[in-house]
Amino acid sequence: MASTSHPPVAFSGSLASQTSASDVLRSSRNGVCGVPLKALGRARLGSKKRDFTVSAKVRKVKKHEYPWPEDPDLNVKGGVLSHLSPFKPLKEKQKPVTLDFEKPLMDLQKKIIDVQKMANETGLDFSDQIISLENKYLQALKDLYTHLTPIQRVNIARHPNRPTFLDHVFNITEKFVELHGDRAGYDDPAIVTGLGTINGRSYMFMGHQKGRNTKENIQRNFGMPTPHGYRKALRMMYYADHHGFPIITFIDTPGAYADLKSEELGQGEAIAHNLRTMFGLKVPIISIVMGEGGSGGALAIGCANKLLMLENAVFYVASPEACAAILWKTAKASPKAAEKLKITAQELCRLQIADGSIPEPLGGAHADPYWTSQQIKIAIEESMDELTKMDTQELLRHRMLKFRKLGGFQEGVPIDPKRKVNMKKKEEPILPPGIPDVELMDEVEKLKQEILKAKESTGKIPELGLNEMIKKLRREIDFEFSEAAKAFGLEEKFVMAREEFAKTRNSNDQSIHPVLKEKLDQLKDEFNRNISAAPNYASLKNKLDMLQEMSEAQKLSEKNSKVNKLKEEINKRLKEVMNRPDLKEKFDKLKAEIESTGVSTAMDLDQGLKEKIVQLKNEMETEFAGVFESLGLNVSPTSLPEAKRKIDEFNNEITTVMEDIVSSTDLKNKIELLKIEVAKAGKTADAESKAKIQSLEQQIKQSLAQAMSFPELKEKHERLKAEIVESPEGSNGSLLADNDGFKSGVEVNVDANRSFA
Repeated sequence: MASTSHPPVAFSGSLASQTSASDVLRSSRNGVCGVPLKALGRARLGSKKRDFTVSAKVRKVKKHEYPWPEDPDLNVKGGVLSHLSPFKPLKEKQKPVTLDFEKPLMDLQKKIIDVQKMANETGLDFSDQIISLENKYLQALKDLYTHLTPIQRVNIARHPNRPTFLDHVFNITEKFVELHGDRAGYDDPAIVTGLGTINGRSYMFMGHQKGRNTKENIQRNFGMPTPHGYRKALRMMYYADHHGFPIITFIDTPGAYADLKSEELGQGEAIAHNLRTMFGLKVPIISIVMGEGGSGGALAIGCANKLLMLENAVFYVASPEACAAILWKTAKASPKAAEKLKITAQELCRLQIADGSIPEPLGGAHADPYWTSQQIKIAIEESMDELTKMDTQELLRHRMLKFRKLGGFQEGVPIDPKRKVNMKKKEEPILPPGIPDVELMDEVEKLKQEILKAKESTGKIPELGLNEMIKKLRREIDFEFSEAAKAFGLEEKFVMAREEFAKTRNSNDQSIHPVLKEKLDQLKDEFNRNISAAPNYASLKNKLDMLQEMSEAQKLSEKNSKVNKLKEEINKRLKEVMNRPDLKEKFDKLKAEIESTGVSTAMDLDQGLKEKIVQLKNEMETEFAGVFESLGLNVSPTSLPEAKRKIDEFNNEITTVMEDIVSSTDLKNKIELLKIEVAKAGKTADAESKAKIQSLEQQIKQSLAQAMSFPELKEKHERLKAEIVESPEGSNGSLLADNDGFKSGVEVNVDANRSFA
């Protein structure tokens, strides 16, 4: 902001004499600060000295810090303002929660996985039986979720991992901006509102928001709104009605928050105000019950033209537990209360309270949240296409008639006299949740026993069918990866990347472009980050483990096959060498000469025959070495007598060194002194004698160890040991045992029979 300051203006000379008081007091509209314009016109202002100055001060402020990045990415899903939402991905993955009626199926699934692991350990092909069991398990799962009882659907609707309002909104909208506050100083986090777009069409979204963990549930008050939340929703309804935005509400609350403070702030008035206002809004309204819709807390944002419910959602005036406590005085009767209340989507559609049911995957919406969100998106678009065809009056009348016809009945209709009126029916016993077929459990156990028998009967991995099993398993893994990519919405990206990669391979340049490589790496990283959240992650991980084990078994089988082939080839070549006519002739001739001498032992042979035997042996060893080298085997035979001769020489050298050490004066004196001390001590030595003897023994050991640690001896020992190991005779350890006497430790035993008590 510019400001102008004017110092007092002083007049001198002719200007002062020609200015009257009336001119000075004249309005500033005719001059500047009381100075008349005609006087200013007659004044001569010098260049060096001015009669007045005008100054402007600019207030310095910091650059406005916007809450979004300087260079926002317009392609980010959810828009450039999506990061303003406090709803972020969880740092830790949600723990799986198994409901009571699901436990038998989960136990069965664990047993099937154990059977798969056992089959992998044995290496036997039980893939057909395991696939049959998996299909039967899936059929049992389908039967269970097709015939759920009302109380089971209530438990699914309350599942802690069930996707929340913001989960669905971010999955179905291209852009979403959350709007806060009721313009009365409060912002209830239990109700979230905001603007979003679906296929280019703008909507006003509002819904109950539960938490995904304990911390978020406390922050969101477990999805139970206060009056501030309903007034925030009311403000957004007026806003949407003014701008012509269709309204989509998501219902998931056990009820309005019923504490003292909420009652003081007008909880009932806030709900009633919303009910009245929603019937007068001139825009289409769609309500979706995605979990549990409890009483007026749900109805406060549920007066819509279309009421849709997820397959396992419930909508009630009182919870089954509360109803059971009122009617049967115990909450244990909640299964019966849930059945009597008619609160499921199927019952409410039959009663024409709900206008449609949105399908869920097997296992509930939490089994595949993204797929569920896409089904919600399809239902919204279909309903909105129908409602947008109505004009304002038709829309209001449609909404009014929808609620006017609820609970309708006809008077004056005669009653069948045979029908028993007000007669209490016999109560049917409440059965526990159904369990999977017992025959399937028996079949799993039977297959388990077969695998154990096969494991006992054979310990080796069968080679037949292993390659076919690996190929089949790889096809199944590819299918699982495709399903996971579909769940994350990455299928189109993978198809495009595959096409680009194929074009690169078809071109003359076989190298991958850096941009394409970077894109593939980013896609791979994104997939790897999200793979653990895939609905089929457990099945995929199990099959990957199976593939790894089978691949290792295949490598082992190939290695054994190569070894067996090499053995067969070596035996074949050696047999050919032995059957060579020249060698056979020499061998037979030498054998005849030995037999002609009539000696019984090799020691009695004369020197000439011994030399011939050694010569023939060396010749055959040379031929054998040639066979091994032709097969790529490095063999360098060492003569056994030569190796033993070197060992004997080394032992003699060690003995000489030991004798020189023992004969030294210093060590000899210590040994004599030790003998004297031992003789003095006798069998019952005191502590002082024991200490002296131990000290002398330690000194003798140190002297011997120092003397034996000659570098020359150690180096010679290592060199000789390496030669023996490389030789065929040394590979079995026979020669190494003879050369095991060189040790750095020395044991002193002056009198083996002495002992101290």
